[in-house]
Amino acid sequence: MAPVIVLITVSLTTLFSINTAFFKSQIISLVIGIIAFLVFSKINIDFLKAFKLPIYILSLVFLLITFVIGVETRGAVRWIDIFGIRFQFSEILKPFLSLSFAAQLSEENSSGMKSFLLNVAFLIPVVGLIFLQPDLGTALLYAGAGFFALVIFGYPLVWFFILLFPLLLISPFLGFLLHGYQMKRISTFLNPSQDPLKSSYNGIQAIIAVGSGTLLGKGISEGTQSVLKFLPERHTDFIFATVAEGIGFLGTSVVIFSFILLAYRIYILFNQADDRFSQIFLSLSFGFLLIQGFVNMAMNIGLLPIVGITLPFVSFGGSSLLSNFIFLGLITSLSVNSRNKHVLEIR
Repeated sequence: MAPVIVLITVSLTTLFSINTAFFKSQIISLVIGIIAFLVFSKINIDFLKAFKLPIYILSLVFLLITFVIGVETRGAVRWIDIFGIRFQFSEILKPFLSLSFAAQLSEENSSGMKSFLLNVAFLIPVVGLIFLQPDLGTALLYAGAGFFALVIFGYPLVWFFILLFPLLLISPFLGFLLHGYQMKRISTFLNPSQDPLKSSYNGIQAIIAVGSGTLLGKGISEGTQSVLKFLPERHTDFIFATVAEGIGFLGTSVVIFSFILLAYRIYILFNQADDRFSQIFLSLSFGFLLIQGFVNMAMNIGLLPIVGITLPFVSFGGSSLLSNFIFLGLITSLSVNSRNKHVLEIR
């Protein structure tokens, strides 16, 4: 929990510096997240594994419901409003779908091509529904974490190449599947100066914010890009740039190190796990947290195109924070169960 506490502290301090309303709302989300962590850390995961199919079906239902009663914001339907509180199911469902997918994979008795294609088919409806919201960033995140788990399971890498090669061949002609703003994000990534006041604006302002923080930062509440709102989505997608402007390179190094330490702890648990389900679930957790963190930071400094991905434990958002704490709770439950097994083992 040490790296998580550091990330939460950076998050709350940053949110307080730019808008106290964000800070108060995130405190409420944090309390809910901690309660969820405590609940799921005590749950017997072997019990939840038995419900892998209902969890998967209900997840698809929730994603479909989003299209029916979801709230449209900036052309995307990703949230459901319940009594004035917005939920993003594509975020909340991450740990549950990871559990379902891990249970499915752990019961595979074959590592043949048929098994590989069936497990890829498990991912397609989830990724497709999220892509249609549209939420390209989260869809790619699900796909990336899922394929990472399939690699850990042991499917030959050549099969991934065979699966992706046709897509690579026709990739120049897949533009019609993307929305106009998504195509602009790709084109402005390749040529950031082509439209500095519109499609390139977000990326340029983020890089300015990161660079202006220099070594030690301008100080909390002193950043011009974030406080004066030149930086769009300064509390969600671009919070890393806000942090960099306020506490500089050394401050963001602490954030990066916290993510590395969290990933390393999950890796240690992965090595200690003695059953296939635990290893697959931990690999999915590792994939979701590490890929999401890397992509968010990379897009903030211009290394990747801008996609709608938040920074785990740092960005503003109750659904994301709740999802991450449920992940931590399930990981803790796995760790405790593993230790108990070793204690009871007679050698």
